[in-house]
Amino acid sequence: MKHDTNNASGKTNLLDLDREGMRAFFAQIGEKPYRADQVMKWIYHHLVDDFEAMTDLGKALRAGLAETACVGPPKTLLDKVSRDGTRKWLLGMDGGNAVEAVYIPEPTRGTLCVSSQVGCGLNCTFCSTATQGFNRNLSTAEVIGQVWAAAKHLGNVTHRQRRITNVVMMGMGEPLLNFEPVVRAMNLMRDDLGFGLASKRVTLSTAGLVPMIDRLSECADVSLAVSLHAPNDELRTQLVPLNKKYPIDELLAACARYAARRPRTTITFEYTLMKGINDTPALARQLVRLMRRLPAKVNLIPFNPFPGTQYERSDEDAIRAFQKILLDADVQAMVRRTRGDDIDAACGQLKGQVLDRTRRNAQFRRRLETGEQANAA
Repeated sequence: MKHDTNNASGKTNLLDLDREGMRAFFAQIGEKPYRADQVMKWIYHHLVDDFEAMTDLGKALRAGLAETACVGPPKTLLDKVSRDGTRKWLLGMDGGNAVEAVYIPEPTRGTLCVSSQVGCGLNCTFCSTATQGFNRNLSTAEVIGQVWAAAKHLGNVTHRQRRITNVVMMGMGEPLLNFEPVVRAMNLMRDDLGFGLASKRVTLSTAGLVPMIDRLSECADVSLAVSLHAPNDELRTQLVPLNKKYPIDELLAACARYAARRPRTTITFEYTLMKGINDTPALARQLVRLMRRLPAKVNLIPFNPFPGTQYERSDEDAIRAFQKILLDADVQAMVRRTRGDDIDAACGQLKGQVLDRTRRNAQFRRRLETGEQANAA
């Protein structure tokens, strides 16, 4: 498997390498595999990025690594903390690009939301990230580097007393459009020499790329979440244009195949509730019929507004009525509590710095300037 490991300095960024890649790198420089394992522990268990501090390596090896390799996480450009404890980092990439990662602390766990692309190549109409357009995919180092940087900021320096207990690929971008780097990064999240998270604690969220869901089930043991947001094709195509290519029946069939290959797996379906759009009792009943087709649970997400959007958050009564219909039909459904909205860190609000190659951001700004509603069909 080819790795894009060389950075601007010409050195190999070791964050780009999973265990297999790390051992291959050390074999290439004439070292035994256990040296790769030692360095991985320093990088991921102790969050050390200075080879001189890796004291169980010989001086010659440390000097050699300093000349040919680096541990290069993204640079932190901004660190903001919400009144509810949610924390958001703006992490710099190359050429003025940046992405956002968000940490959500709860009494029994800490969840880190990680980005997979600079911007997003899809155009879901209710998502702030989509208005920024798209620049490029992130490398493995840039994906796992978000986890590394967050862990460093949080003081997550011991392998057993971690602040980050869950990682979700739900930040900027569609992770299945950046398949191999994302899978390598998730391998590092799960590897005992990496962050050592259980498979069920690493979740990939997709808008529904059917062939890639099948491919994911063959090579990665992680939890799957699907951005559904509507229970019929007509409405979902309006909200998630990808549905035109992969309609709901095909998507649910892929999810069923994924669940069949992963015993005791439950697929999570994300459903953002927007006032007068997708929050009616009739649509809730349609959703019940879909969810009965496979082991599923539903995360109901109150819409988080952003400047220029045409959508509004559903009323609390409508949200609870929608949830009740699901629960009464024995469909597991929870309402996701909005976190971090005061620092634009809530679901659907993430916006980094994207040197847009799609002209979507310019079109969005033009509509704002002329008074049109953003994301109008």
